[in-house]
Amino acid sequence: MQFYKFEGAIASQNAIEENGRAPQAKYSKCGEISVRSSLYNEKLNKKAFFFISAVSENTVTVGAILNGTGNIDKMLESFLKTVKIELEDIYSEEITSKSIKNMLQVADRSDYIEDHYEVFEQYELDNLDSRFIRNSDFSEGIIEEHCKSFIYDEAKKLPINVTFVPELDRIYSGSAMKNASGHPVHYIVQTDKAHNRDEICALLFGALYANGRLKSKRYTFLTVDADDSFSIATYDSLYKSCIGGAIVLKCVTSGGKGGKSESDAREVVKKMCNIMKKYRNRVLTVLFLPDKAKKAFFENACDINFIELKEEPASAQRAKEILKAMARENRVRTDKKLFAKLDPSRTYPMEELQDLFDTWYDDKIKTVIYPQYGNMTTAECESAKESPDKTSYDELMEMVGLDEVKKIINNALNYFKMQKILTRRGIKAGRPTMNMVFSGNPGTAKTSVARLFAKIMKENGILKKDSIVEVGRGDLVGRYVGWTAPAIQKLFAEAEGGVLFIDEAYSLVDGHDGSFGDEAINTIVQEMENHRENVAVIFAGYPEKMKYFIDKNPGLKSRIAFFVPFDDYSTNELCDIAKLIASKKGLNIAEEAAEKLAWIFNTAKTDNDFGNGRYVRNIIEKAEVARATRLLSLNMDSVTDKELTTICADDIEIPPSEKKSRKTVGFSA
Repeated sequence: MQFYKFEGAIASQNAIEENGRAPQAKYSKCGEISVRSSLYNEKLNKKAFFFISAVSENTVTVGAILNGTGNIDKMLESFLKTVKIELEDIYSEEITSKSIKNMLQVADRSDYIEDHYEVFEQYELDNLDSRFIRNSDFSEGIIEEHCKSFIYDEAKKLPINVTFVPELDRIYSGSAMKNASGHPVHYIVQTDKAHNRDEICALLFGALYANGRLKSKRYTFLTVDADDSFSIATYDSLYKSCIGGAIVLKCVTSGGKGGKSESDAREVVKKMCNIMKKYRNRVLTVLFLPDKAKKAFFENACDINFIELKEEPASAQRAKEILKAMARENRVRTDKKLFAKLDPSRTYPMEELQDLFDTWYDDKIKTVIYPQYGNMTTAECESAKESPDKTSYDELMEMVGLDEVKKIINNALNYFKMQKILTRRGIKAGRPTMNMVFSGNPGTAKTSVARLFAKIMKENGILKKDSIVEVGRGDLVGRYVGWTAPAIQKLFAEAEGGVLFIDEAYSLVDGHDGSFGDEAINTIVQEMENHRENVAVIFAGYPEKMKYFIDKNPGLKSRIAFFVPFDDYSTNELCDIAKLIASKKGLNIAEEAAEKLAWIFNTAKTDNDFGNGRYVRNIIEKAEVARATRLLSLNMDSVTDKELTTICADDIEIPPSEKKSRKTVGFSA
């Protein structure tokens, strides 16, 4: 299947003149083009589909799907006569399936075709946007035409040149019978580097197209995990869309945790090979296989002829010649260091020789070409001196207190991991809902934990993104009728792949019964269902109000998987938080100051509006200001570094609300 885009200048303005017409006349003309296009396409009987995509003042854009063989230029000429459009200076190009789908959508919006979805279904283009494809490494390319000498010169630089160049000789020797179709061989390529893969395919397809072995310039690349879910229908549609062209399959096997059993993986390979065999004379297949997958492919594709394009290890003498050639290409002289590691008793793969040369050349650049940089250390060496980065999970576990929170987050994480394992092994698993309720008083780290939770879910492969969209009532409820639902749908779309954090969620119904808040909740419930696999929703707020909010909405309650209570911090935990905040600022707290803080926290905890961690932060920030004022009143020359970085008891002000409760001595206000 081939997809084309044609663009031409309007030869006769009278044919499709739209400027200056009334809207009814304009749409009538679009409708006329649509009717004439339909009549023409019916005659083609699904062998091709032509349509007007866009019309500007001077040009017309035409799209075409060729589903088989035929003279595309003659078909275009006939189509333009049918729709009564005359074009000149027509430019044409092959395009990807994504591009043709975009053109069909534009044509639908302009009423040049009736329904682009019908065309998608008719040519199975809808399958190329399935979950199987979206979750895979899928892309398309268009072959660039190059002369024979260019292809040979580039091929000789590749690690697989020993087997690739002889195949180019076979491709360019002789000529196939006129109008012949079919592929005498398919290919298995062995290389670990992605840029080599892309270059190999570009050169191979360029040679095959130049010699008539490929009819289409479009080729498709897809990574298939033999241990993952597999859609035969989508896979078959993908091959069908590639008829006349090529498909590149990189087969991987996840193995390890969550992988399917070996027998299940072999069954996936068998199904892949059956479809490959079905289209073997209409679609060229290029395979990139790990060694452990080769046996399974050969067992199931034994009647398909494959040529292996692989690297042949070089002898020590040949390796020396290759290294010299690399040096010549980089215009630098060789020395003994370059060849010092070559062992005459072994052979060398090209990748190893490239790494050996690159290491030598890096040193050569610093010591000979630019000797002024000879003493510089590499980033790798500097990195080795640094301590390893902490994960978001480590950060959560190191937070002060929150024992119950950590326990539930751990349980939730284990639950999500198990669902993935069951799904990968083909065992029926419930569709996990990731939604949570965080209930706690202000300052108990609900928002901080939510942000870490998003990162933890991403790091464990449960969510695609570590982003969090934080919203309140004002972001969810519209000012006028009809505004609320679109606003919420937009927020869910923005949060897709990550976390949607709804703070003070109870404000949607708190004193607003029967208002826009009800519409907001109904829309949230629907969107939670629509996005249950790719958005984790966290509702947060005061404990009692959150309980009322959730109990009032059964539909909402049934979609909450975990209820996470954030308890108030103990006095000792508040003191630890104070020390942590101070240490992050490069400060330490004197012992007498720590005792004063403990008394303040213990007293403040009895207030109904106590802010927990937020309260601690405010106390420390005020102490910083007081410390600066105190120090600047002294002779700075006599102040030690320790005094500069220490918060003492005098720096800590007892809040007015706590002064009336003070019945102790030793602390100054």
